[in-house]
Amino acid sequence: MISIFRRIQFMLLCLLAFAAVSACSGRSVQVSPSPDVANDCHIIQHVFGKTCVPLHPQRVVTLGVPSMGNALVLGVKPIASTLYFEDPPPYLVEHLQSIESLGTAEQPNLETILSLKPDLIIGIEYSTEAIYAQLSQIAPTVVGKWNGYPSWREHFDFVAEVLGKTEEAEQVWANYHQRIQALRSALGDRLQNLEVAFVHICCGTIDIDLSNSFSGSILQDAGIKRPPAQAATVDGGIVLLSEERLMDINGDILFVAANGREAALKLEELKQNPLWQQIKAVQQNRIYSVNYPTWRGGNPLAADAVMDDLFRYLVNSQES
Repeated sequence: MISIFRRIQFMLLCLLAFAAVSACSGRSVQVSPSPDVANDCHIIQHVFGKTCVPLHPQRVVTLGVPSMGNALVLGVKPIASTLYFEDPPPYLVEHLQSIESLGTAEQPNLETILSLKPDLIIGIEYSTEAIYAQLSQIAPTVVGKWNGYPSWREHFDFVAEVLGKTEEAEQVWANYHQRIQALRSALGDRLQNLEVAFVHICCGTIDIDLSNSFSGSILQDAGIKRPPAQAATVDGGIVLLSEERLMDINGDILFVAANGREAALKLEELKQNPLWQQIKAVQQNRIYSVNYPTWRGGNPLAADAVMDDLFRYLVNSQES
């Protein structure tokens, strides 16, 4: 009986959302605070307009792992989030035990979101546009611009503004730069003449992260050289790696992130390519397997975990 009621309630919300969209010109939805609640919320300008966000939200839903990680590092634990992995990365395990899964970013469970009664929803443009009207009828919804993982820094600052945590955000960035400096100092000149490559395998493709990707920007901040093909920048920060261009990952050190069994099998196929044995990291036995969701995390918590790997493989392993 409760389930039927929730479905009817959800259908009514969808109808209201459709009417709201029809009444608006363009995509922008404006939400203005009434006088009696104006002191309890602050206006946030975002991709689809302006939304009055609660000053101290208690039931936050995030529609993306970057948004979820950003909220967590700022001291706000979402009640639910969309995920893109089955096995949680080590840096998120302790947090996910009390965060409900809403499915994937491409297909979040709107009925579950409604049942959770959130007081704030934080989304990312590419995965929220089609359902923004419905979401905004459930709770105040803000949507950050997202141009791929090169946007990870800007999106963190956006989430901090939404949550009213700009001072905490400054401390997060201070901690990030402090660790970067510690890594640079620890590395010294040991990588002076070496290039570090990174390749990730997921969802049927093999890709390389360039210098403006999430992991690529961390490597660049740490002063780590990349092979010429990975030192470039493109929109989105990643490019498809064809077997014919395998030497694009020809670094002295190679980090590999394979997401799941299918990716592991594809990696084994890649190793059968005659060019594989010509890669310097293969010849020097300096290939390191790293966690895919971590190196593609797009938030400061994941960045800290990436730096843990860099310390482990580039500093500590050389000292032992």
